[in-house]
Amino acid sequence: MAQVHLITGPERRRRWSEEAKRALVAAAFAPGAVVQAVARRADVHPNQIYRWRQELHAAPAGFAEVRMVPGASGVSDSAMPAIEVEFADRARVRIAASTPPGLAATVIKALRR
Repeated sequence: MAQVHLITGPERRRRWSEEAKRALVAAAFAPGAVVQAVARRADVHPNQIYRWRQELHAAPAGFAEVRMVPGASGVSDSAMPAIEVEFADRARVRIAASTPPGLAATVIKALRR
């Protein structure tokens, strides 16, 4: 005959602060880290850490550094006004001032990934 274990008590839903989430995500994705091991130590499912990473990266990170450098890209100052965005991985895009905002945002989101 099979045994049945009945567990009673309060619901086990925990509330994690944003700082705790950031710390776990940083630990899980540090060089040489294993998400499964970090999740096991924190007593959470690995999928939760992946979700937190997605949520934390979707949140606005604040202001980005902006530098005004005339003629830095080899284009003369008399050319059409534009914004040049350089990403951390050195990808660079030049967006003309006449570009519709929706299109510019879509291009930047695509390159950010």
